Amino acid sequence: MTNKSSSPTSNNAAQVSGGEAVVEVLKAHGVEVIFGLCGDTSLPFYDALARLPHGMRHVLTRDERSAAYMADGYARVSGKVGVCEGPSGGGATYILPGLVEANESSVPVLGITSDISVSSRGKFTLTELDQGALMKPLTKWNAVLNRAEDIPRTFRAAFNAMTTGRPGAAHIALPFDVQNGAVDRADLWADPSLGVYPSRRTGPDPMYVEMAVKLLRAAKKPVFICGGGVVISGGEAELIEVAEHLSAPVATTISGQGTISDDHPLAVGVVGSNGGVPETRAVVQGADLVVFVGCRAGSVTTERWRYPTPGQVKVIHIDVDPQVVGAIYRVDVPLVGDAKLTLAALSQGLSDGPAGAKRALDNAAVEKAKREKFARFDALANENATPIKPERVVAALARTLDPDAIVVADPGTPCPYFSAYFPIRGTGRRFFSNRAHGALGYSMSAAVGAHFGRPGVKCVSVMGDGSFGFTSGELETIVRHRLPITFIVISNAVYGWIKAGQKSGYDGRYFSVDFTRTDHAAVASAYGVKSWQVRDPNALDDVLKQALAYAGPTLVDIHCQPLHEAHAPVSEWVA
Repeated sequence: MTNKSSSPTSNNAAQVSGGEAVVEVLKAHGVEVIFGLCGDTSLPFYDALARLPHGMRHVLTRDERSAAYMADGYARVSGKVGVCEGPSGGGATYILPGLVEANESSVPVLGITSDISVSSRGKFTLTELDQGALMKPLTKWNAVLNRAEDIPRTFRAAFNAMTTGRPGAAHIALPFDVQNGAVDRADLWADPSLGVYPSRRTGPDPMYVEMAVKLLRAAKKPVFICGGGVVISGGEAELIEVAEHLSAPVATTISGQGTISDDHPLAVGVVGSNGGVPETRAVVQGADLVVFVGCRAGSVTTERWRYPTPGQVKVIHIDVDPQVVGAIYRVDVPLVGDAKLTLAALSQGLSDGPAGAKRALDNAAVEKAKREKFARFDALANENATPIKPERVVAALARTLDPDAIVVADPGTPCPYFSAYFPIRGTGRRFFSNRAHGALGYSMSAAVGAHFGRPGVKCVSVMGDGSFGFTSGELETIVRHRLPITFIVISNAVYGWIKAGQKSGYDGRYFSVDFTRTDHAAVASAYGVKSWQVRDPNALDDVLKQALAYAGPTLVDIHCQPLHEAHAPVSEWVA
């Protein structure tokens, strides 16, 4: 299926400028929102955006990194390619962290950066740098254009790369003179199915499906560990069918949350060193077969490749990327393919024949793990201590927030607590964090993108005060668009993750991790955000209800117990 664009804008109706071609090709791929920041090398592109009746929305940001994080959040919840843009030089270096995070998280984000003219290269031109070399190792696909006539096919190739196979980020550099060059209007076509992901799915080898079915039937205690690949592929229903057929517990990584509703009787919760607890680890250790689905089995998920114990459990590994399967654990059955298609094939295989009867539900181990895990959590969440315990914040938000809402957590204090204890009531992308690289300053901007991607639901951003310092300038963007997002700041005046590591691994030799406490409510109020500061735990529920009900942007600044004094679900600190 193709979509021919029209809107003659040049003197020659058969041709358009390079900047106009970019706008038309983005529109043809179904792009709805562009997040970005202006620069002088971007002027032809911006002029085309200003003149053409493209119907896309441009969100002006205050930082290129924020633009990329917004595109990331948009793509995660919308199922569409996120698009961000920025100028040459510093703009290209600033936009890079967001592209890296998206690429490693298998999120299709297109970063467009303008550049100096091709004719100005090698002349010590202001903002000149080798954008191709900069972006190549950190994106799935990358191009620096030299001719305007190459714009349409280059953008088509980028969308193809981003949404097929393992999704990822792409980068295209647009030199100034390329934006002003001529492009044949007849070449401005696209396949809009490549604007959503995953596109052009690939299925598994039937021989390996048959082998996996035999192994699953023979297993007495199979356990599924699901990464982000299940949600990315939309394979939640197929996963639940297979798990229920086998009465197999389903654990997830942080990125895999939303694979199964937390109130499902087979849902274990998050496992691993960040958000996992001894009780959920015990479920994994009790398995005789582990099925990794859309999961790389990396250091966090497996607590540095210890759980499941290598060599002591059979393994089936499902992933769309053949380089992932068997990279860490010895695999008994490799299944390379889209998670949805692969799980559907397994479900069909398990149901076929006389041995296809479903097993009776046996979730005693899961129920025991949940009961013990939340008994400890509830005891801390009900304390009236000050500073307020992080558990109290999680419990209060869980009581007041609609189940369909989206929660975006920054690393640091929010990520382990919310991934471990915040209930995901339903499937799909309702909670996410930047787990690939864990850079601070992600949550606020990603929540903006999530709002544009799913405007009908409430978005909540939870961050530490360290992250707030990275990203507070975007409050102006949020107020300008009057976005009804609620921001929660866990305020404890410390880079808490590092201080907790110094306590557990270096005998409490704290060095250069503490800073002055900021009145985040006052800062946000100065931008025009309706804000509260909470120090009394008994006031927390009422303030959160007010903040969530308000029609515009809100911020709640909560004075919280620092991580090095808390009982965070992080295995290396517990040990």
